[in-house]
Amino acid sequence: MTSIDPHFGAAKLVRNQAIEKGAADPLPRLLAQLLARAGDGARVERATSRPWASALFEGRRHVVRLAIGGADAAADKARLLDGLSEAQWVLPRHFVADICVDEAGERADGLWVELSALTIEEW
Repeated sequence: MTSIDPHFGAAKLVRNQAIEKGAADPLPRLLAQLLARAGDGARVERATSRPWASALFEGRRHVVRLAIGGADAAADKARLLDGLSEAQWVLPRHFVADICVDEAGERADGLWVELSALTIEEW
């Protein structure tokens, strides 16, 4: 038999609120900051987030694919990637432990970049 938690509602999912003791997924804020770095021609094509843990830390592993279009696509991509691994990210209760470019390429409507990031929950 399955039980239902009466305090768990759709609002917690829609608003990206923390569920019970865990912290909210930092992916939406990370996406907003990546898009701000990349400029107006960038959009999120795909973004996934899954739990990650080691013996000492808990966090989330993120994979993000950004499409960068427009006349300034090359400059926007360069601005996004310049100093990416040293960038300071503002994520409540999390920090970015690692971020890197997995793949990048060109297509007819512009450029694309696939990134991986590991965020760790601060205690």
